[in-house]
Amino acid sequence: MTEQPLSRVFADLHIHIGSTSRGEAVKISGSRDLTFSRIAQEAVHRKGIGLLGIIDCHSPGVQADIAHCLETGEMAEIAGGGIRYRDTTILLGSEIEVKEPDRGAAHYLAFLPTFALMRDFTSWMSRHMRNVQLSSQRIYVSTRELQREVKARGGLFIPAHVFTPHKSLYGSCTDDMSDVLDPGEVDAVELGLSADSAMAGLIPELDGLQFVTNSDAHSLAKIGREYNELRLAEPSFRELALALKKREGRHIAANYGLNPLLGKYHRTYCLNCGSLAEEERSTERCAQCGSVKLTRGVMDRIEELGAHQGRTEAYMPEDRPPYVYQVPLEFVPGIGKAAMAKLLDRFGTEMNILHDAPEEEIAKTVPAKTAEMIARARAGKLALDAGGGGRYGRVAKSGKDA
Repeated sequence: MTEQPLSRVFADLHIHIGSTSRGEAVKISGSRDLTFSRIAQEAVHRKGIGLLGIIDCHSPGVQADIAHCLETGEMAEIAGGGIRYRDTTILLGSEIEVKEPDRGAAHYLAFLPTFALMRDFTSWMSRHMRNVQLSSQRIYVSTRELQREVKARGGLFIPAHVFTPHKSLYGSCTDDMSDVLDPGEVDAVELGLSADSAMAGLIPELDGLQFVTNSDAHSLAKIGREYNELRLAEPSFRELALALKKREGRHIAANYGLNPLLGKYHRTYCLNCGSLAEEERSTERCAQCGSVKLTRGVMDRIEELGAHQGRTEAYMPEDRPPYVYQVPLEFVPGIGKAAMAKLLDRFGTEMNILHDAPEEEIAKTVPAKTAEMIARARAGKLALDAGGGGRYGRVAKSGKDA
């Protein structure tokens, strides 16, 4: 049997719908430009993302838009699972909130292989959810029951942004995964914007799981802010499932993400005076004002979890994909609308600019200083100011290496 050739596919598996084509709200905090069709168009024409996870496809209003795209022939379901628009495949997903008794809430991503199965999943969820039309709603079942329902439909189950202080598995729910779910039925974990693979390497129970890095986009511009480089025979649900299990040669080749310093919750933040902790490990009180009203930073929480599970130094399995720090183009000083338009006109998509465009050609397209900044962004060498407490970090004004 001849082995199928594998290709490079960029994947962003956590994108929200802001509203339906009829103006019905889905993700309240999401841009109204985030409709099912507009996301697909943005991925193809601007971003260069080949595999999209849209995680509000459980919404009946969104499903009406999907049905219209299929009926008109604008898009089509594919045999491997997913909906194809030109060269991009959309995976049908849902982000769901669960709150176990005496624990904080946590969010989970579920992906299903077909539109019919997603509609069936919606029918089940609607019996346990107050408003199935909206994004990231709480479902009144246990995490294990949610897992069973996803798996019974052949789906993928991924805990979302697992370390963020609000509504995540480790950030607000538990110290041990097995307390609330079946680790054997977890297909991957999503790191979130404030953590990377090395940080997650402090958690022993994650050693055997794959990490995914996704944008959690609430606007079109944020699509591809973090993403995964996969090796697949085609962009499809079935191929992603194989990659997450490292089967038949399919695999995650690299995770591309923000330096955790740019994440909103990397450092501990004082809710009283607004200052960030000066040290990576915070105290119980703010060093500036003495307040105990702190939002614990992701790094501090991970170190706490590592110590709880008996590890103080990060472990990286040999087959762990590299985590590549990459600053998104929209963060790079000097790239405004005019410069971005020139770059896209010359190189086609943001993925081409970040991965394939020769630096000397970039320098012929935008000013030399901007080209230098892009080169630094591609290499992860821009100086950064840390984020925390819900405020993103940023590229330092000089842009030069710290």
